[in-house]
Amino acid sequence: MSEAASAQRIDKWLWHARVTKSRSLAQKLAVSGHVRLNREKVDAASKTVKVGDVLTVALERRVLVLKILAIGSRRGPAAEARLLYEDLSPPKPARPAGTTPADGRREAGAGRPTKKERRQIDAFRRSED
Repeated sequence: MSEAASAQRIDKWLWHARVTKSRSLAQKLAVSGHVRLNREKVDAASKTVKVGDVLTVALERRVLVLKILAIGSRRGPAAEARLLYEDLSPPKPARPAGTTPADGRREAGAGRPTKKERRQIDAFRRSED
């Protein structure tokens, strides 16, 4: 196996693995100090990664720990990108009781009624009269 096929720039690998939306964002992430390669901070986007390396990427809302399984040759679909790494990230913390999920759903009977529930309440009250 040649050196070119066994190693790749860290910014290019992050882009191929779909960690970032663009290669320029991958470069900024690598230079900003939010990426660690085998527990050492990365200070340049040109740093090379190889199979077996472990990347720790601090994103806005989560921390990714990725073990590199392969070097990407192109930025393909997400299913292909997932084959490039093994996700070793810690599980998400449990949500405290009484908080609303991020998608806005809530338990039935908790909080203000929805528009649909409000119409049902109004219909029920009219039927009592």
